[in-house]
Amino acid sequence: MQENYQPQEIELDVQKTWAETGVFNVTESADKPKYYCLSMFPYPSGKLHMGHVRNYSIGDVISRYQRMLGKNVMQPMGWDAFGLPAENAAMQHGVHPADWTYSNIDYMRDQLKRLGFGYDWNRELATCDPTYYRWEQWFFLKLLEKGLVYKKTAPVNWCPNDMTVLANEQVIDGCCWRCDTQVERKEIAQWFLKITAYADELLQSLETLDGWPEQVKTMQANWIGRSEGLEMDFAVDGMEPVRIYTTRPDTLMGVTYLAVAAEHPLALKAAETNVDIHAFIEECRHMETAEAAMETMEKRGVDSGIKATHPITGEQVPVWIANFVLMGYGTGAVMSVPAHDQRDYEFAKKYGIAIKQVIFAANGENDSCDEQAFTVKGKLGNSGQFDGLSSAQAFNAIADVLEKADKGLRKVNFRLRDWGVSRQRYWGAPIPVIYCDDCGTVPVPEKDLPIELPKDVILDGSQSPLVAHPTFSKCTCPSCGKPARRETDTFDTFMESSWYFARFAAPDATSMLDARANHWLPVDYYIGGIEHAILHLLYARFYTKLLRDEGLVVVDEPFKKLLTQGMVLKDGSKMSKSKGNTVDPQSLIDQYGADTVRLFIMFAAPPEQSLEWSDSGVEGASRFLKRLWRQAHLHVSNGGAPVNLDKSALTAEQKDVRRQLHQTIQKVSHDMGVRTIFNTAIAANMELVNTLSKFTDESDNGKAIRQEVLEAITLMLSPMVPHICHQLWIELGHSQPVLNEAWPQVDNSALEQDALELILQVNGKLRSKISVAVAATNAEIEALALEDEHVKRFIDGQPVKKVIIVPKKLVNIVI
Repeated sequence: MQENYQPQEIELDVQKTWAETGVFNVTESADKPKYYCLSMFPYPSGKLHMGHVRNYSIGDVISRYQRMLGKNVMQPMGWDAFGLPAENAAMQHGVHPADWTYSNIDYMRDQLKRLGFGYDWNRELATCDPTYYRWEQWFFLKLLEKGLVYKKTAPVNWCPNDMTVLANEQVIDGCCWRCDTQVERKEIAQWFLKITAYADELLQSLETLDGWPEQVKTMQANWIGRSEGLEMDFAVDGMEPVRIYTTRPDTLMGVTYLAVAAEHPLALKAAETNVDIHAFIEECRHMETAEAAMETMEKRGVDSGIKATHPITGEQVPVWIANFVLMGYGTGAVMSVPAHDQRDYEFAKKYGIAIKQVIFAANGENDSCDEQAFTVKGKLGNSGQFDGLSSAQAFNAIADVLEKADKGLRKVNFRLRDWGVSRQRYWGAPIPVIYCDDCGTVPVPEKDLPIELPKDVILDGSQSPLVAHPTFSKCTCPSCGKPARRETDTFDTFMESSWYFARFAAPDATSMLDARANHWLPVDYYIGGIEHAILHLLYARFYTKLLRDEGLVVVDEPFKKLLTQGMVLKDGSKMSKSKGNTVDPQSLIDQYGADTVRLFIMFAAPPEQSLEWSDSGVEGASRFLKRLWRQAHLHVSNGGAPVNLDKSALTAEQKDVRRQLHQTIQKVSHDMGVRTIFNTAIAANMELVNTLSKFTDESDNGKAIRQEVLEAITLMLSPMVPHICHQLWIELGHSQPVLNEAWPQVDNSALEQDALELILQVNGKLRSKISVAVAATNAEIEALALEDEHVKRFIDGQPVKKVIIVPKKLVNIVI
């Protein structure tokens, strides 16, 4: 055994052995329970960052631990390879997006291998590969047949920088989630998936996700936003009635105006004869369509000059056109009750609209509307026949009246909106439909799939090159044979990432999925950032239900357990190129070795918490591995363990060391398997190494115990630092790799103690310690405590008022 730890040499040799033996390549097995561990696959941006390293280290530790428990573990890796960054890089560097993407994949794959992650590379996939996205195109056409896909012109979020549509979930604080450009509102025809058809199930099945963080489930529940309310009509002379939906019908008698979206038919009608209204509507077209933005933006509006009739009182109510109402949400119109809604209140104050209070405090609260809206529920007043009712009673009473008069209907609504999947860029999966002047929208025949991207394109950022491409956009109608046009929009990249986890189970299937998907799914452990709670995680759940209903999988949910790891910070800020505070993983690997990087990442913080980068922490991790290697070298150079351990002849010190060893196994097993917290597991092994360094017993039993401790440490640390543990296991005399070994088991007999050490306190302050027999009675313990020299000195002859004994911990003498 080499005297000094040489990580680069060891790691490359070990990685070569893994690759040659294919130890991480798995197939379906009936002999072992399956375990599917998956970390969210990366976008091939060029190089791994420390967030990647943390994410994939966590997944690898879990995978290796589960393997040691005897499970058939699948851990695949692939690439979320479509998207705007590749297109932008292509324009910047004068290369094709495919060349840029695959070059990055090659580099990042080597980095992942250099970190020692145990992936089944036989399952590798890239979403830009036509053999992958052809099945996405095929599935889209199946959904089109079932009516779960449609195209319509609608106001959308438009990023003027990236020149593409954004889903509402992709708009952050009014800006594009990628480039941070202010988003505009634009009318455009696009394709939608009817996620709203699954809104109720997506909400209800959150209750089955016991292994998900409550925060993520709450975020999804709020986004889906189920509400019970009342839909009703306000009649308008000579026009269609204005239909609204409200969750507060108890406030109906306090309506003093209606507000409609700029795209509402009533608003467009009013604009025909009013230039000010026309100008306001045009201005509204440059705002985003995300509902959240409406809460913070300045509320502005214009009176349409049109009146609507209150459905119960018959009063005439003015209709305003307001920028805070969106046509894509609900009916595009809201009833406004300024006395009981703060947004309505501020708008009414700004434009001098009447404020009528109809809800009053039921429990003595301050219900004045002089300074702000009174928004809590209470008792009705100024409400005619409904006076005196509680808000809950009024809900049903008003609903009954309106339903009887055919002016309203109880209804359940959702905040969730259908998923717009069209993107007006090149580097994405083409949408497989054809437009024919005679036949309309025609699906691409299955035999013609995949519809591949043409390679001969010029990217200049002005528009998608597919639009003007001489052969892609022009085609023949498969129905009538006449000239036709191909759809030039491509899929939102979240389409690819919404089912990749299923394709990993059957990467070479000649259909979208096969029976292997049902063997491996659901994913047992999924690891990724909480920033994906609404986008990817919701879409993946939706897609799984679509796959189920098409008969391709049998599971209802994609991920059994979810871990959302914290960010990697430096100087209190998230690492990013723009802040200049990144740390290059490759340089650390070159300097310290992959195991040191992995150890620091796992030791610095629990997985769910943010990790603060520390150069000294990396150095400390390196020193620990050197210390562990040194202990093994001393043991091996002294001949190792000459004989088996004789448990019947152990000294007190030997028993103490073995007790700490098996207590450590007990603790680490709980931390790894139950708590999924690795920093405390590593800390416990560090303490054990410290104990071993002080254990100088060179007897046969002493050497046997040192062998036992080193073997256990090697096994317990092997998921975290697999390279050094692979080599240590061999140096400790084993012919089989540590990868194939089982997790160490606790020897309960080693935990038994003949004596206990108890803390001695006088008036709550530590004064001494004593050793007592495990079977000692309280009277015997009290007597020993009172005879202790240090205790006697602090009692100093004063009478003892009482003696408090905390079993197995301490004795407190009160004087």
